[in-house]
Amino acid sequence: MKALIIGAGQGKRLLPLTEVEPKALLEVGGKSLLEWQIESLIACGVEDIVVLAGFNLAAVEERLESFARRWPSASFRCVYNPFYGVADNLATCWMARHEMVGDFLLLNSDTLFSLPVLETLLASAPAPISLAVDHKEKYDDDDMKVQLQDGRLLDIGKKLPAERVQGESIGMLYFRGEGPRHFAAALEAAMRDPAAIRQWYLSVIAALAPKVEIQAVTISGRDWCEIDYPVDVQTAKRMVASWRPKPDDNLAAAESS
Repeated sequence: MKALIIGAGQGKRLLPLTEVEPKALLEVGGKSLLEWQIESLIACGVEDIVVLAGFNLAAVEERLESFARRWPSASFRCVYNPFYGVADNLATCWMARHEMVGDFLLLNSDTLFSLPVLETLLASAPAPISLAVDHKEKYDDDDMKVQLQDGRLLDIGKKLPAERVQGESIGMLYFRGEGPRHFAAALEAAMRDPAAIRQWYLSVIAALAPKVEIQAVTISGRDWCEIDYPVDVQTAKRMVASWRPKPDDNLAAAESS
């Protein structure tokens, strides 16, 4: 199983935290976002990991070298987008279209998630494309909102009218069967339009929705957060702190062994 992690941007909304290193290497709870993600991927048997990199490529490559020493059975590499400064993530995905062969996961590098989130997506019913979604009472302008019908994606975007919104994408997709071929072909078609250079890859998912089955996989109740602003870092730190065993838990485990 392969995972593609989109991490080409600097993350300017997080400045000065990302002044030197890209958002993917931002540290939360003693680990970079990338390390948190890779730990979960390895735990789920995903051992072919490709980072779609851009800003400070050398720092990402150096970190992947350390991961290769830690997990010698896994494969780590970068696909470089030299246009990361002027292009959005649709173009970054297009640069990695040659990697979209066979089943694969696609993740945003700024999505921090607990292991059950990934396990839920991987255990979902077979579909060409599966999209992890969450649900809440109110959605803000920055949420990547989704319109659903009977568990199938109808539309996705930040500007969906409130009456059409049934959830939000968390930035994690699973492509299987014909899904990779459809996505790669749609990326090729989209990039023929010069405007695509400033578009999100999820606009391609929206264009595919009427033609290809895209199922929504609900991960509600499982921990995750998106990190775009400094305040999100504090939220993420509190979240990962809750994952660590409490002293009483360690004592109970020792007494029962």
